[in-house]
Amino acid sequence: MDLQEMGIPAVDLALFIHGDEAQKKSFVAALGQAYETIGFVAVKNHLIGEDTVNSLYTEVKHFFNLPIENKLKYEIPGLAGQRGYTSFGKEHAKDSNAGDLKEFWHFGQQVEDNDPIRSEYPDNVFTEELPNFNEVGIQAYKDLENTGRFMLRAIALHLGLDEFYFDSKIHNGNSILRPIHYPPITQEPKSAVRAGQHEDINLITLLIGASAEGLQVLNKKGEWIDVTALPDHIVVNVGDMLQRLTNGKLKSTTHRVINPSKEKWGTPRYSIPFFLHPRSEMPLDCLSNCIPAGEQPKWEPITAGAYLMQRLEEIGLAK
Repeated sequence: MDLQEMGIPAVDLALFIHGDEAQKKSFVAALGQAYETIGFVAVKNHLIGEDTVNSLYTEVKHFFNLPIENKLKYEIPGLAGQRGYTSFGKEHAKDSNAGDLKEFWHFGQQVEDNDPIRSEYPDNVFTEELPNFNEVGIQAYKDLENTGRFMLRAIALHLGLDEFYFDSKIHNGNSILRPIHYPPITQEPKSAVRAGQHEDINLITLLIGASAEGLQVLNKKGEWIDVTALPDHIVVNVGDMLQRLTNGKLKSTTHRVINPSKEKWGTPRYSIPFFLHPRSEMPLDCLSNCIPAGEQPKWEPITAGAYLMQRLEEIGLAK
């Protein structure tokens, strides 16, 4: 089944970055239509190289194969899971008490200039056992952040904003790269799933493939659609912050990772999303040109930082 049949449009980022004016407008129109309907697109000619992706998946598998006592050295209390390791079952979907069947790692922003926002961020946690894990993780972070910058420029044009509207708002933003391991299922999981149905918190999420099927998105007909990894593509979806900013014009789509059929319980799954966040001070007040005449905005004003903390508490990572 191709992407169009699944309801997930495919776009070519090279048309936006390197194309002529007509190609650039065509990309913006296709992206805008997708984000106003299903909220997901598959993107080819993104800016993370195949070698980096392959190296990252190799290192991620090495890390999660470490003994649990090694991994627990990197679970740092008091960080709300925002750096280093988060052990199995700690996170759950909003409005659910069942822990997701996963463990994960977080790489965060590396501030390399004199930006005072550096004081807001905890240091990245680096593994002693796997120096290449640290190195390739930070490289992938930068490549995906750069890809996201161009995606947000196209989104800004679709919204009638200046093309570079988001640039200053995501400079040294609070983005997260999250390698995830869904271990083999060894007993009846009852109500628990690999990742309960949810919407992402951030502006946009960039997903580098996955090692096994399981990701599903909910389309506007209320049907769950399987999303499988495509060679040379990443999947980029709208998060709640962008939906809120646009007063619901762009759709933050509900998605989940379901458990495999019983005969595949022994198969682990790996996935690496990049959650692109703005700086904490960015207002998420609904844009005036997204509010129909005579109507009130759908959401109250809030900053990105306050909204993030609210959501981290809801999913069990912050107290």
